[in-house]
Amino acid sequence: MATDITITARELNPFEQLVLGLLCEGKTNSAIARETSHTEKVIENTISRSAKAFNIKSDPDTNIRVLLALAFRTHFGDAAFDRLNVPCSHLQMGPDGQSLCNRDIH
Repeated sequence: MATDITITARELNPFEQLVLGLLCEGKTNSAIARETSHTEKVIENTISRSAKAFNIKSDPDTNIRVLLALAFRTHFGDAAFDRLNVPCSHLQMGPDGQSLCNRDIH
């Protein structure tokens, strides 16, 4: 069953965006807490609030962190991957010799 991962009630605040950006980099809650100078409980609560903003609900068959990372990337782009220097697998050479992502070219 597909999960609707669109923001339903509100936009994410800057701290939520920061936390989810770090989550997209694969950081654990404790690593995010250290990097942001907050407690792990604050990070857990932030991730939980963010999941609610994307209408992601917890159940035994759902990995909230994975769906949240996908939702965040869908809504805010691939900046986390850009920071990790992960190459786009959709690249092709354009007519002027530049690399272009063909994901959106039909």
